Amino acid sequence: MKYQIVGKNVTVTDSIRADIEKKLGRMDKYFVDDDNVLCRAVVVAYNVGAKVEITIFTKAMDFRTEVRDNDLYAAVDHAIDKLEDQMRRLKTRMNRSKDAGKGLGLGKTLAFQNFQEEEEAAEAEEVVRTKSIYLEPMTLDEAITRMDALGHSFFLYLDIDDDRVSVAYKRVDGGYGVIEAENELKK
Repeated sequence: MKYQIVGKNVTVTDSIRADIEKKLGRMDKYFVDDDNVLCRAVVVAYNVGAKVEITIFTKAMDFRTEVRDNDLYAAVDHAIDKLEDQMRRLKTRMNRSKDAGKGLGLGKTLAFQNFQEEEEAAEAEEVVRTKSIYLEPMTLDEAITRMDALGHSFFLYLDIDDDRVSVAYKRVDGGYGVIEAENELKK
């Protein structure tokens, strides 16, 4: 695995870099061709505590987690545990459904035999509610207003300017963000 370790508000020393790479090294066993896997770790220091964002880029899919903790090294450990859990749940989901990983090529990227099955986690992943909504055309400002009025952390809407499905969301660090679909709706 190739590592890219970036610091924000902190200088990433050789000892921090070595420790993070050593801890991330235990993830190597989950990738078939780990030479083509990029792992980016962003370390952010605050007055009290730190945040670690780890993103693993593979050909088939990306894995990402973000953890805040008072101790940088504990945050790295917890982030790696969360990434392993994401991959384990993906394996379980793929084993339960023939179509879940179709077209993703995950078998060529992930070494699924190195994951331990957890049946308890598989039971907790059931879809418990399905909701159907009509996407009303609106502006971003209208979507944010409705999201705030509902008390939700995200809001799905149809952008009035370009007829694309969009999601407005509240960011953890404050402010709002928008995710826009690249493909247009068929008319």
